[in-house]
Amino acid sequence: MKESSIIIADDHPLLLKGLHDFLVEKKFNVIDSASDGNAAYNLILKHKPTIAILDIQMPRLSGLEVASKCKQSGLDTKVILITLHREKDLFYQAKDLNVFGYVLKEFAIEEIENCLASVLNNTPYFSPKITEFLNIKENSDDALASLTPSEKKILKLIAQDKTNKEIAEFLFISVRTVEKHRSNIIAKLDLNPKTNSLLIWAKDHQNSLL
Repeated sequence: MKESSIIIADDHPLLLKGLHDFLVEKKFNVIDSASDGNAAYNLILKHKPTIAILDIQMPRLSGLEVASKCKQSGLDTKVILITLHREKDLFYQAKDLNVFGYVLKEFAIEEIENCLASVLNNTPYFSPKITEFLNIKENSDDALASLTPSEKKILKLIAQDKTNKEIAEFLFISVRTVEKHRSNIIAKLDLNPKTNSLLIWAKDHQNSLL
């Protein structure tokens, strides 16, 4: 673990110090820390750490925005997000950004060691506490069962990165009909229509689709 390097960022000083002290006590190599997202991103650029542990909600740049900038810049730093939020949409956004770890803040000290061990082994760690709170497996099964055969066909095509026009041509229906189906699917899956969460959900569950 000593050969790996970690930077941490949180805008709450006590939480930042608590995480820092815990990691140092556990012999992790914490090389720097920040109290906002922009400073965290600059530290990642400067140090090229193995791992960046980021609060998901920070001033200037959120943890998700830092993860997005790291992905766009092709940085090798593996991002772990710590969050107070349990929204399903944030969870899927994190997965879409290739975030390597996702942990609820209230269980961070309890889970961070296992998370780091997994991530250092190049295996993503999404907290069981999160999937439990979000009921992702159960809700996914229920949601899939609520979809019509037509909606499942469209969801499968969405998972293949097909546009609305391509889906319409493939199924011999109008683009407007495809848009209506998409709207219904988003509502049934309880997703945010303003993000890519439908595409992410479709890709995650394509093996379960007809």
